[in-house]
Amino acid sequence: MGAKIKKGDLVQVLNGAKQDRGGDRGKQGKVLKVFPETNRAIVEGINRVTKHVKAGQNASGGATGGIEVVEAPIHISNLAVVDPESNKPTRVGFREETVEKDGVKKTVRVRYAKASGKAL
Repeated sequence: MGAKIKKGDLVQVLNGAKQDRGGDRGKQGKVLKVFPETNRAIVEGINRVTKHVKAGQNASGGATGGIEVVEAPIHISNLAVVDPESNKPTRVGFREETVEKDGVKKTVRVRYAKASGKAL
């Protein structure tokens, strides 16, 4: 079965991600990267953590290091794809559609939002 969440999808956080400290529940963001082997994804602006980077030098001789705030991976079970029509979280389904291109018919698997039926 194909992946329900892919890079570039707009997703909403259902729960999790530092709820005890304000939390990211209900926030929406774009998926930057997906890790299918661990079922996690990095979402823009979600699950931001403080990281201490050791001081060093980059190739041009500038100093690096200090305290950075970066997005940490979040489990995909805590995410839901946002319906393009209603802007609310929805489940994802798959259907096969026939597409005609240059006189040739092809069957293509399409991901769609189950709430509205629109293709994602």
